[in-house]
Amino acid sequence: MYLNCHSFHSLRYGTIPLDDLIEKAVRSGVTAMALTDINTVTGIYDFIIECKKVSIKPIIGIDFRSDNEFRYIGLAKNASGLAEMNRFLTKHNFDKSPLPMEAPAFESVMVIYAFAKAPMVLKTNEYIGVRPEEVGKLFGYKGSLDKMVVLQPVTFRTKKEYQLHKILRAIDNNVLLSKLTPEAIATPYEVMVEEERLRAVYKDYPQLLANTQMVMDSCDFQYDFATPKNKKHYTNSSESDIALLTTLAHQGMEWRYGKKDKIALARVQKELKVIHELQFSGYFLITWDIIRYSNSRGFLHIGRGSGANSIIAYCLGITDICPIELDLYFERFLNENRKSPPDFDIDWSWQERDVILEYIFNRYGYENVAFCGTNVEFKYRSIFREVGKVFGLPKEELDHLAKNPMRLQQTNSVVQEVQEYGMLLEKYPNQRSMHSCGIIISEEPITNYTPLEMPPKGFPIVLFDMHVAEAIGFEKFDILSQRGIGTIDDTVKLVAKNRGIQINIRDTSLSKNEKLANTFLAQGKTIGCFYIESPAMRGLLRRLSCDNYKTLVAASSIIRPGVAKSGMMKEYIFRHNNPSQFEYFHKVFEEQLGETYGIMVYQEDVIKIALHYGGLPAADGDILRRAMSGKGRSLAALQKVKDHFFESCALQGHPEILSQEIYRQIESFAGYSFCKAHSASYAVESYQSLYLKVYYPVEFMVAVINNQGGFYRTEVYIHEARMAGGTIHNPCVNKSELTTTLYGNDIYLGFMHLQGLAEKLAGEIVRERELQGDYLSLEDFCNRVKIGLESLKLLIFIGAFRETGKTKNQLLILASLLFNSAPTDHQMLLLQESVKEYQLPKLERSRFEDAFDEIELLGFPTSFTPFDLLQTPFRGDVMAKDLALNHKKQVRMLAYLISRKQVPTARGTMFFGTWVDFEGTYFDTTHFPDNLQVYPFQGGGCYLLLGTVEVDYHFPTLTILKMAKLPFVPDPRYSDSKDHQFITQQRMKEDVSSTQRAPYPQAHKINLPRNKMNLS
Repeated sequence: MYLNCHSFHSLRYGTIPLDDLIEKAVRSGVTAMALTDINTVTGIYDFIIECKKVSIKPIIGIDFRSDNEFRYIGLAKNASGLAEMNRFLTKHNFDKSPLPMEAPAFESVMVIYAFAKAPMVLKTNEYIGVRPEEVGKLFGYKGSLDKMVVLQPVTFRTKKEYQLHKILRAIDNNVLLSKLTPEAIATPYEVMVEEERLRAVYKDYPQLLANTQMVMDSCDFQYDFATPKNKKHYTNSSESDIALLTTLAHQGMEWRYGKKDKIALARVQKELKVIHELQFSGYFLITWDIIRYSNSRGFLHIGRGSGANSIIAYCLGITDICPIELDLYFERFLNENRKSPPDFDIDWSWQERDVILEYIFNRYGYENVAFCGTNVEFKYRSIFREVGKVFGLPKEELDHLAKNPMRLQQTNSVVQEVQEYGMLLEKYPNQRSMHSCGIIISEEPITNYTPLEMPPKGFPIVLFDMHVAEAIGFEKFDILSQRGIGTIDDTVKLVAKNRGIQINIRDTSLSKNEKLANTFLAQGKTIGCFYIESPAMRGLLRRLSCDNYKTLVAASSIIRPGVAKSGMMKEYIFRHNNPSQFEYFHKVFEEQLGETYGIMVYQEDVIKIALHYGGLPAADGDILRRAMSGKGRSLAALQKVKDHFFESCALQGHPEILSQEIYRQIESFAGYSFCKAHSASYAVESYQSLYLKVYYPVEFMVAVINNQGGFYRTEVYIHEARMAGGTIHNPCVNKSELTTTLYGNDIYLGFMHLQGLAEKLAGEIVRERELQGDYLSLEDFCNRVKIGLESLKLLIFIGAFRETGKTKNQLLILASLLFNSAPTDHQMLLLQESVKEYQLPKLERSRFEDAFDEIELLGFPTSFTPFDLLQTPFRGDVMAKDLALNHKKQVRMLAYLISRKQVPTARGTMFFGTWVDFEGTYFDTTHFPDNLQVYPFQGGGCYLLLGTVEVDYHFPTLTILKMAKLPFVPDPRYSDSKDHQFITQQRMKEDVSSTQRAPYPQAHKINLPRNKMNLS
């Protein structure tokens, strides 16, 4: 009897999670029900699966509304009916037009109107819904009941949830709860009751009950979850697909390995056989086609994901990872037990990704391509802010609620109510958005499965997320972007322009394991380089003295938080530095994991141990890996795999106690470890960026700056550029562009770094200069560029007119004279005749004024270093380069704060700091919780540090005992205002990051044995 049920996917309207809705239906004796969320089908596929489990017939539909005004309900009779509704809703989503008052002439959809708003004439498949509270209106009704059905909407479960519904509606309408209109909310009766009670309401009108049953019987939507829905073929058939893939693979093998490599040939033939059997040829070819187009445009890409284990992907140029070199298991990404194709995560420059997307949509059709959607949930901070707002709380209280844990919030009745309803909303979907990178390419029109929405980005999105997409037969293509590739690409172009040198950075043999790059790597000189520039990563590289590709691949995996938490990182560092102080747990560990000292660093290592110790087939080893990492496997499936593992170990003759310990290690690490091919892809890109940093450091740092950096703020990369030999110049109207420019070793900062200068104005300055030549004077500039006085002053204060030969003070006077003599509209000066020459006075200017101007306008000084601005001449007793020579000694250092990271521990919050000393060298500090209470960080700037040096595997750090922030010289621009002389110093920045993870376990809890087990 329930033809109009809403779940919480009716955003900011329904309050019932899908599982709870179905559970309520079971308790109410419901045998068939319709899910009709408002203007969406987000939950229908999960609804079908869960209903089938409890023997409820699922009916699929949509509640069509315009601006919350009910139009009609559509129920799909079959798959064609769903497609009809999807296409109808998509059209109105795209053109933003209101839905018509009457439904179109659907062929396979049952339509239900509201009793009060039904059309005079109904089509064959159209009905009028009568709510229980409207039954009384049927008394004496003269019309026919043949077209009437029971309509009991379901939106919430209880009275409390009705209040939650009203809160959601107030949030959606951005009004106070007290200002909600009746039209904006549901009636209080939209709850599910026992079906017999509902039937009793209509006992005098059996025709309505019969009509309702007939409508439900007419709806029989079936969905095949087992059949893949991706585009099947790149060519016209699977036979021609595999023929083309085979040709391309053999051509690529000759390119990668030469003609006579028997090992490569055997691997290629093996993979092609399985790819053909599993019908994944089209998937590989579509990915190859995208890469082919990218290469034709000269774009750089990085292919990674589990698909990077494939030699076919390597031969097709999708990835640059040789699976033979790294002993990558084919079965990790593709085996007869895996029904979905491998994951290909492909990165492009953030500047070029949209071009790739346009190609995919144009090549494979807008009807068949769309982005996955995502459900953006209510989060802790946003919940209390949103709920508090509808209760009328002022901004100050909203900020307090959002920023503090509940135990620190006020306890008045309103706050308690905000907390109560806020916690009910946690994890509820709040709005739909676009997946950052996942797209699906469908064999049939995507509107067969879902309506589409068109966000401002301009690419359509489906109304379900990637998990639903996978469940219903779609495998997404991950088309990503990152700034690291943009940096590499821009560096190559800058080197060609600035030095006339052409670099083929695609040739990974140029950069991978390059001798000088390896030296930099081992020393942690990697600021600006993709994935290896963070303080934690640079510390790891130094602890490992990492000087080769394979160690870098391992480092890229063990740096991940989950791996470190499992104890692998700490143990790996120990064994790497002390190879004679541990025993391999079993000879299989030495044979198969010798490269990583017997530690399961990679997901592939689980397969190796299962295969070579347990005797399982490699494909079953991958099932074990997936079960361990929680990839959609149930506890029952995991238990089955575990039992199989021990049975197989026993058949190999292994003692059970030994097998138990090895399984414990697998269990400890499998959920945390990284796909080796993924790590290797990261390592290749890291090497490419490091090679450019080593040999073309100035160009590289300019590219980092223009790609808006990575881990650190712009100031850090400018420091690196200066240390590499670059000369830093402030923005200049005759040399600068929006981004930073390079002339030889002269680096002119871009206008984009000048705080307060509009991008549109910066573009106009550059365009006018390109058209008419350099600006000859301030007057010439004002004649040619439409600019206001305040923006002109910004340019003067930063020194952008220094080529005129006049001082800043003289230029400021001249600017005022020009604007005073200009028309009343000071937005533009039209001085076409020569301007009177003024005799400008020579005004004295402190040498520090420029530095404070720069701090105010750029966020950091360029004409001086922060050390030059200190009142004290002291520069520290020890420099960073000598820290390793002072192990366990107390030292005093003076340093400039670069970044700090907050980390939870069992004793409280601690920090790790990164600093640069007077010589420009980086070093790191450790700040324990008790010390921080007495000597806290006080923002960006220079500090005097007292600490004890600790050298941990070649990597020195300073454990802080005391620290104090040091004052700059007084700001000379405020010489007549003592209160303002130290305000500018407070603008000095720092990079702050934090993690919400639980504290890492102590060594004794990890319990990774370093000796063989005593089996006697």
